[in-house]
Amino acid sequence: MTAPTEIRERAIALLDQLPGESLERAVEFLEALSHEALQESEVPKSKVDEAGLLEVIKKRLPPEQRERLNYLRYSNEDEEITDAEHQELLMYIERVEEQDVERMEALIKLAQLRSCDLKIVIDEFLPKHSNIV
Repeated sequence: MTAPTEIRERAIALLDQLPGESLERAVEFLEALSHEALQESEVPKSKVDEAGLLEVIKKRLPPEQRERLNYLRYSNEDEEITDAEHQELLMYIERVEEQDVERMEALIKLAQLRSCDLKIVIDEFLPKHSNIV
């Protein structure tokens, strides 16, 4: 296979040999190819980026961990929690807070990717009246 620099040099040499009218057609053709390549490279990348961001935004604790967290919260509120359970509760709280930070960063990036207001994205993806866990 020919190296990209050799191909470019060959293309430039051929362009130098073309008369005016043919040169214009060649440039139009190259512009069309360039535009086509740019569209192909941008569309899949943004869709991949968006899919990854959506995954982060929708990520929650598994149901059994949410149940355990709720149990620990209620036990803590009723002051019926052991030291080990309290440490476990703190671990869950830290994990949820980390996910909240990751989710917010993903929401910001998604709003930038879509070129829209952050509030629109938040309204679209976050539940209105529930705990975000």
